Amino acid sequence: MTSATAIWHPCPVRRIGSDPGHHFFGYYNKHPWDESGRFLLAQRVPMRAADLTGREIAEVGYFDLRQGDRFHAVGETSTWNWQMGSQLQWLRGLPGRQLIYNTRAAVSDADYPYADFRATALDLDSFEAREYPLPVYVVAPNSRWALCVDYSRFEVTHPTIGYRASQTEPRLENAPSDDGIYRMEIDSGDAELILSLRDLARFQPLASMRNAIHWVTHLEVNPGSTRCLFIHRWTERVEDETCFLHRLFSMNPDGSELRLLECTDHPLPQLADDFDPAAVGTFDYEKSEYQISHPAWKNDDEIIVWGPHGGRIHYHLYDDRSGAARIIGADCLTENGHMSYSPDGRWLLSDTYPDSVSNERLLILYDAEQGRRYDIGRFYTDPQLGKPNRCDLHPRWSPDARSVCIDSIHEGERQMYLVDVSSLTTPE
Repeated sequence: MTSATAIWHPCPVRRIGSDPGHHFFGYYNKHPWDESGRFLLAQRVPMRAADLTGREIAEVGYFDLRQGDRFHAVGETSTWNWQMGSQLQWLRGLPGRQLIYNTRAAVSDADYPYADFRATALDLDSFEAREYPLPVYVVAPNSRWALCVDYSRFEVTHPTIGYRASQTEPRLENAPSDDGIYRMEIDSGDAELILSLRDLARFQPLASMRNAIHWVTHLEVNPGSTRCLFIHRWTERVEDETCFLHRLFSMNPDGSELRLLECTDHPLPQLADDFDPAAVGTFDYEKSEYQISHPAWKNDDEIIVWGPHGGRIHYHLYDDRSGAARIIGADCLTENGHMSYSPDGRWLLSDTYPDSVSNERLLILYDAEQGRRYDIGRFYTDPQLGKPNRCDLHPRWSPDARSVCIDSIHEGERQMYLVDVSSLTTPE
């Protein structure tokens, strides 16, 4: 399964902790480590897979990597999914050890933008907790504000990253003027809608948008907390991901200076009456030649993304100011993955989706200076998990770039693992 243009370089792998239960972090775009490298965030659940109803409880906590990987539970939530967890993340710009995660309102309240969902911040030193009026998607690196979206909209459009409502799923307009991207202040909890779905749908509109439902996903903030990126998606057939259409945007933290970096509007034969959705493979969407996915900031001005540009789909690195894009790893990075750059920008970390024969996923390091790909591990996944319950590797960097953290199910349990990549990233 290793690419013919890759170097097989297996790296040491160890499971984190030995506590009972199943542990996972979630998405690839957040840092589970605190700045000291000692504490590693995680969620703990009693089952390895389940079709979530919104009533299942996940414990929120962290591993202490200097005390035998002991897991410390500090809270719990029923507002989580297998892909992103509860959006658990450190408030890295604040003093001490503070974290934030999404929670469910004790009582559904229609006076809030999203009746069922909130966020909770916790200071691990004082154990002071603060509740916020909106669930977070991503907190800016300076920890002054967060970007927030509607997880009930995900539940309709992309349920693998949605949250089930407490009672009845809300009725959703296709492109409303009162929903979209909110900015919420961390100090006060004040929130403002900075970009509505209606305004987004009216920005350089396309015919395919007219009868489609719209949403935003993959929101990210650059290291300097000065620019944000997101993907705008729309579709007329939410039950078939291969019908999703995509645009990649960046903007200022107040919603101004909106820049369209890429658009993949294209004909959709799947909308024909005789199309058979059963013919779509489990991961055909992720392997589509039209998809824009998994964008991440390399630095304050450059964005790495899997997607098409100029008629060719590759890993592309965009200059946010000029919109220019160049291919990264043209001959060896040929599959969609969850990518991020090391802090020094030299190494690109990514993975693959399961091979259709072996059901293995590859963990990849790409040396951007030398143009070399290293396959550093193979990890089996149970094909019976299906789409909503799958366990992607979602690799994440340690602060010193010597380790990588992954979620995996290759040993039969959903657990977190450390991969020692120091032989490549910091050779002696």
